[in-house]
Amino acid sequence: MTWDRNSFIAAGIVALGIIIGGYLLGDGLRRARMADRSVTVRGLAERDVTADLATWSIAYTEQGTELGPVQTAIDQDTRAITDFLRAAGFKDEEVSTAGVSVSQYYDSNRGVDSVTVRRRLLLRTNDVMKARQAYARQFDLIRDGVAVEEGSGMTYNFTKLNDVKPAMIAEATKDARKGAEQFAEDSGADVGGIKQATQGYFSIGARDGEDSGSGNDSPFQKVRVVTTIDFYLD
Repeated sequence: MTWDRNSFIAAGIVALGIIIGGYLLGDGLRRARMADRSVTVRGLAERDVTADLATWSIAYTEQGTELGPVQTAIDQDTRAITDFLRAAGFKDEEVSTAGVSVSQYYDSNRGVDSVTVRRRLLLRTNDVMKARQAYARQFDLIRDGVAVEEGSGMTYNFTKLNDVKPAMIAEATKDARKGAEQFAEDSGADVGGIKQATQGYFSIGARDGEDSGSGNDSPFQKVRVVTTIDFYLD
């Protein structure tokens, strides 16, 4: 078999192509394996906040045998409550009627009609601490003869969550990277960029040490968010 100069050149080009192709294939496989190296960690961010909206629902009732006198009594209760709230420093526009109901039935045991009138007033204010102080004195209403029903409670809400979200997400991401760096250090690797991230939901609850059942029972609250992030490992 006779080889000419062109044949040697062609064979050399083919051999070089095989070498380069093998290198690129091996490097690609190495990069693919490196891309598969990642760690999933969670980052936590917490922030103490104070509620900026207080809502006090005051439900009260009066009972009797005739609607007229019962209605007069419920009106007296309403005046007592509004006077109480005015004396506490609240404006009339912060108080509204949230509902009124009337029920009548014949009391066979007593042989008379029974009439019950229920009414609910709602205090909605941004002066949270003032509302808290007034709520602590609600027994003054009971002493004045207002039959405040069970469940007439105060709720506190933090409405400025969007103002703290960006900074808290950044804090949670930073906390997650710290965890990834610790894992990488233990495994002899370096932390790369973010492969995938999932933002958890924001929750608002009571601060540590508060004995309230939920975050809305106290003006002193804690915002919490947990993010889940996959980091590449180099």
